[in-house]
Amino acid sequence: MRDCLIADYPRIIFCAPQISPYPETARQALVSLLENFRSDDSCGPIGLVGSSMGGFWATYLAEHYRLPAALVNPAVNPARRMPEYVGQTLRPYGGGTEEYRLTPADVDTMHRLEAGLQHPLRGRYWLLAQRGDETLDYREAVDFYRGQRQTVEDGGDHGFQGFARYCKPIVEFLFNP
Repeated sequence: MRDCLIADYPRIIFCAPQISPYPETARQALVSLLENFRSDDSCGPIGLVGSSMGGFWATYLAEHYRLPAALVNPAVNPARRMPEYVGQTLRPYGGGTEEYRLTPADVDTMHRLEAGLQHPLRGRYWLLAQRGDETLDYREAVDFYRGQRQTVEDGGDHGFQGFARYCKPIVEFLFNP
């Protein structure tokens, strides 16, 4: 996405923050970041793109700020998997050396955040999912984002094979309703 924006849409600001694995810390940081962009008059319209857990966070922000979002193999019920990791020493999914440990309070926080995402969804979404996702069940996302634009492909994987072909259409979706 970054490469596409640099090459074809240099006026669009690209921001891909490192997101904390701790739900409340992540929520606070993302809300603060979004508020900063919203208060900057030179920023222009805001669109969100998120993959996996980033898809959950993009949905959270889209619902609270009524923003458009493109979601790539998004996590729709992340709290459900969290208990099996409570107390374990973990490393960030995207790499890195900083270890962390989830607590029962983190699971409770994630359940609370999920509960705030009620249907009907108020944002404008485009779900991009691949049936071959080995990490998440694409059918959960199809159900969660029912009534929204959806592209569901056979094959693929959690990294969404061939994502680059959707970059320009995503920009059009986010900024040209």
